[in-house]
Amino acid sequence: MKFGKYAFETSNLSKVLFPKAGITKEGLIDYYVKISEYMLPHLEGRPVAMHRFPDGISGKDFFQKEIPDYFPEWISRVEVERKEEGPIEMVVADNTATLAYLANQACIAIHVWPGRRASLRRPDKLIFDLDPPKGRFGLVVKAARALRKLLEEERGLPAFVMTTGSQGLHVAVPLRPQSGFDEVRDYAHSVCEGLAEAHPEDFTTETRKEKRGGRLFLDYLRNSYGQHSIAPYSVRAIEGAPVATPLDWGELSGLSGGAQTYTVQNIFRRLGQKGDPWKSMWRDAVALN
Repeated sequence: MKFGKYAFETSNLSKVLFPKAGITKEGLIDYYVKISEYMLPHLEGRPVAMHRFPDGISGKDFFQKEIPDYFPEWISRVEVERKEEGPIEMVVADNTATLAYLANQACIAIHVWPGRRASLRRPDKLIFDLDPPKGRFGLVVKAARALRKLLEEERGLPAFVMTTGSQGLHVAVPLRPQSGFDEVRDYAHSVCEGLAEAHPEDFTTETRKEKRGGRLFLDYLRNSYGQHSIAPYSVRAIEGAPVATPLDWGELSGLSGGAQTYTVQNIFRRLGQKGDPWKSMWRDAVALN
């Protein structure tokens, strides 16, 4: 397979990765090639954690952060310090060829660092991860809307929303890369505590599941050094091949399939109608201090 000056040999293109949907590795590669124009701006400069499924979603899987020795030299990479184990080199997916190569490696889901190459210790995105207790997606929608109101009206911060393609939603705030992870995480924690105090019957910041009492956990912990989150337009390793999809806020009430409403089969029809709601989000980036 060739993309301008970049080329690699594909393998096992007929390997079925999603058995019920019949999506093969070739189909996954095709998806990532087609989605690249929308996805690459969200990946630019960010270390990638690869969620790989060599035998498809019904087989064994593994997360891989360190770039393997056999990856081509033309794939961009960045050195990332770990807390204790020392530095590693991680993939940076900055072109279509790299996305296609990752798909050929059965990397179904692409997770990204919350900061970019020039400021790995200063995130440029604050994330609230909202997953439903016992499948109550309506409660996730309520939390997202309440977060938006708190962020925009009380804190003066822009808020953007995305389905994760799995169970819930992400609410994100674009940041100028000025604050460190501890400060960003503490800020996110304070926002979540304020929301939980305002809606104690619905939301909690209790990290222990047995103490949540059926309430939705307002997860601020992804705003920590070394954490990753699912990339916009990444496929998820779930039957049907759902896609993490940025939304306009007005779309929350029309998600017939919850967080899995958009898939590799229908995402391009949607993009043809609406484009990428997160396309210009970085113009609204703010400082926390």
